[in-house]
Amino acid sequence: MEQIGYIKDDGDLNAVFAALADPTRRAILTRLATGEASVNEIAAPFEMSQPAISKHLKVLERAGLVTRGADRQKRPAQLNAAPMKEAIAWLEEFKQFWSSSFDQLDELLEQLKNTDS
Repeated sequence: MEQIGYIKDDGDLNAVFAALADPTRRAILTRLATGEASVNEIAAPFEMSQPAISKHLKVLERAGLVTRGADRQKRPAQLNAAPMKEAIAWLEEFKQFWSSSFDQLDELLEQLKNTDS
C-alpha cells in the first residue's frame, strides 16, 4: 500500500534537511553565501576545532550543499544552494495549510472580540 505523499527515493531531500538541522551547519552556509572560504576561515568564528568543522563540511558536501575546490592546499568550500530548491518546494506544499489555519484563527479571534463587546 502506497502512502499519499510518500516518496520512496527521497534520500537527497532527507540529506538536505539533516544537514540544515544543525545550527553550526546553517551558520557555515550563511558564511559561504558571502563567498568561498577555507576551513580555517570557516572555523574562525566558532569555538571548535578544524576537524570538527571539516566533519560539518562533509555532511554539507554529502547533501550537495557545499562543493570543495581542487586546490589541495586550501580546498576552499563554496555554497551550492540548488539542493535547497527541492526542500523549499516540499515546504511550499504546506503553505496553503498554514494560510488556511491562520485565516481560521483570525475569524475565531474576530468572533471572540465581537462576543466580548
